[in-house]
Amino acid sequence: MSTSSVHPRSPFDRARWSAEDARKVLAALDRSGQSVATFASEHGLDAQRVYVWRRRLGKAEPTMFHELAVRRTPVVYDEVPASFEVAFASGHVLRVPSSFETTTLTRLIDVLDKAGMC
Repeated sequence: MSTSSVHPRSPFDRARWSAEDARKVLAALDRSGQSVATFASEHGLDAQRVYVWRRRLGKAEPTMFHELAVRRTPVVYDEVPASFEVAFASGHVLRVPSSFETTTLTRLIDVLDKAGMC
């Protein structure tokens, strides 16, 4: 008579798992409330092996989706609009409000460049 039938070894000690062994390990994992990585580490198991068996037996974690509501920030007109700065090699700094039009800014920089300010 083989010793394995008299004293069955734990699936935690087996080199190969049957589906029943995997179910026992997965049940222990569920009872523990631990992550797969933590559980596997504490029991000397390869976490990937646990993931594979969980996927094979249909116990993969469900994908969770959460609703996300996107709201626009209301515009407050009594505040000063944000601005940015253009620093020139000459040391001059041009502060430009964010509402400044691109074409107007381009013309202004051209004028400053011709005046030798850039």
